[in-house]
Amino acid sequence: MNATVSLIDRTLRRFRNAWRSDGSWQPDPDLSDDDRAHLETEIRAILEGSGGAVAARSRAAAIGQVYLALNETGRQRFFQLLNEGFDVDDSRVEEAIEGWRYASAAGDAVSARRRLRAALTPPRRELLRHFNSLEQGVKFLVDMRADLRRLLKEDPALRVLDDDLKELLHAWFDVGFLKLRRIDWSSPAALLEKLVAYEAVHEIRSWSDLKNRLDSDRRCYAFFHPSMRDEPLIFVEVALVDGLASNVQELLDETAPALDPEEADTAIFYSISNCQKGLVGVSLGEFLIKRVVAALRADFPGLRHYATLSPIPGFMNWLRRSLQEAEDEKLTALLDDLRTAAGQEDGEGLVKMLSRGGWVKDEPLAEALKPPLMRLCAYYLLSMKNGRAIDPVAHFHLSNGARIERINWLGDRSARGMRQSAGMMVNYRYELKSIDRRYNDYTLKGRIAAAAAVSRLA
Repeated sequence: MNATVSLIDRTLRRFRNAWRSDGSWQPDPDLSDDDRAHLETEIRAILEGSGGAVAARSRAAAIGQVYLALNETGRQRFFQLLNEGFDVDDSRVEEAIEGWRYASAAGDAVSARRRLRAALTPPRRELLRHFNSLEQGVKFLVDMRADLRRLLKEDPALRVLDDDLKELLHAWFDVGFLKLRRIDWSSPAALLEKLVAYEAVHEIRSWSDLKNRLDSDRRCYAFFHPSMRDEPLIFVEVALVDGLASNVQELLDETAPALDPEEADTAIFYSISNCQKGLVGVSLGEFLIKRVVAALRADFPGLRHYATLSPIPGFMNWLRRSLQEAEDEKLTALLDDLRTAAGQEDGEGLVKMLSRGGWVKDEPLAEALKPPLMRLCAYYLLSMKNGRAIDPVAHFHLSNGARIERINWLGDRSARGMRQSAGMMVNYRYELKSIDRRYNDYTLKGRIAAAAAVSRLA
């Protein structure tokens, strides 16, 4: 069940309807040299204020239309023009620095400091702010950055432009502007469709699956921006249960009876999905979790525990690399135990076997593999770090003040779960009284908090 394509089509239609132009300029989709020169002239007219604010707004809308008409090559050339043609002018910066030095010596540096700040600001930022003022403009910029990020590997010089966009979006998506909304089965169908399209952890397979995730013992919350009222930025799915959940298939079982949420003692965060690729690097998730915990505490005073049931997306890739070249003696011994239990010396073949998941049906083999795989998983989560945990999900929760509570054997038997982590999942526990301390220990000292049972495994 995938609605991503139709969502993108509708988004483009909204932009085009909002930014109607007279159609006098129909650029080549590749943005030919002539079109690039014309585009540069139009941008300079905006930055110079030619024709006033109304003319600038009209030109910005026309440039937005041009951008939407470009193909991948044309958009790369568009970004290169912004990156190279509208960057900081070094000679202007040097002149402003000299003016600041002279003014400082004379005891009057305020206006000189202002001129220096202006000189250090790339002119392209003014164009981006004009886009922001248009109808659907914030969404346009978010999607534009998503396009830009796809090109960074091929064209690393564009990172300067990406930094500009990221800094602006950081300011525009400050948590103080965001609204937390609960999504339930009575929410508009278009919004429910977006949940299906944006779910990034556990695929929503059908409408009945979605309805089950929004049942009385489930909660779904999302952040929204005032300029993107119908577009969730990030959402979290929560199950209200007794005790720690250990298996996601059981948690999402549509045939399981619903629990009275008033009787639940634990809130399990089992899926957190970022919806807007253009907001990568803009911190939203940590604020979402804290706001959701506050909402749940208000609605259900009986809840005593807050934890996750989380994937381990980097484990199998790390295991593949480690089987080729272990980093220390302890890891070598753990890997030897795994090879012995599997009866297979070839590292690549072993990883392929574990990823395919058929071994789960062989009970003696599964029992033999459990101890070494659990120990390796604990080693990966606790020891593999470079100033931070190398597993992205672990880093996210640890940097929010959680601790590693439990590793769950075969907690996710889906194809994705087997490919990512040989089916294992993790509970990260949020203990409200310890969140700040653990946050400081992890972010400032690199210490990873873990329950004793997990530490013993490692």
